[in-house]
Amino acid sequence: MTQEKIKVVISDLDGTLLNSDHKISQYTKTVFQELHNQNYLIIVATGRHHLDAMPLVEGLGCPVYLVTSNGARIHSPEKELLFSFDIKSDDIKSILNLDIDPEITTVLFKENVWQTNKINEKLNSFQTELNYLPEIVDFDTLDDVSGIKLFFTHEKHSKLIELRDRILENHSAAFSHAFSLPICLEFMDKSVDKSVAIAKILKKENFVFEQTISFGDGYNDENMLKSSGKGLVMENAPDSLKAKLSHLEVILSNDNEGVAKYITQELLNN
Repeated sequence: MTQEKIKVVISDLDGTLLNSDHKISQYTKTVFQELHNQNYLIIVATGRHHLDAMPLVEGLGCPVYLVTSNGARIHSPEKELLFSFDIKSDDIKSILNLDIDPEITTVLFKENVWQTNKINEKLNSFQTELNYLPEIVDFDTLDDVSGIKLFFTHEKHSKLIELRDRILENHSAAFSHAFSLPICLEFMDKSVDKSVAIAKILKKENFVFEQTISFGDGYNDENMLKSSGKGLVMENAPDSLKAKLSHLEVILSNDNEGVAKYITQELLNN
């Protein structure tokens, strides 16, 4: 993989571009502005909702394609919606009817709000700007539970593994799933994945995956990292993901500005 071939830089947000305080450092912003000046196409691909991700990405100070909800939405650098996919209400209902442990926080991403069964302070701390507000609901009483993404969070990873296995018993044909963090289990429509959305952008811009470099730290980044010309795994990624992608290089952690430092060293003509 020669650096000359790389024309597109793709990055996840949480655990990758964002530090532990859910912020992008000034150094990282400068590096991304320089990428733009040197004519690289930039794509940010995240599990976050677009209303939540947009203010973060604006902070980079350069034009960026935005893939959100793990690929269920694509926005152009001008914030135009290019692609949108929702999960049918009946499909989500069939999961919510499984009598889920009330200790688990359930979240449904809708277009303008996120519906949840309880207030979860840890979840709220992920938003530095409240563009995208929670709405406490009793899911049993709702008629329409169509949405962009369904996810569950609990401090115990083992509890989420249990839930995942129960859901997949009857739903593996309709849904794809991923752990964006060990405490976050996400369900999307089978057709939705970051790599699928990125492929749509590459086609539009006349690039191919061989010309991309990507950075990620979660299981929802796996296909994106494997598809890219060069995939780089963050040091803070789960050990199980590093083991699964053992052929990929591991770089400095998000708190050590791993993405920006790698780009400065390997990509930019300083």
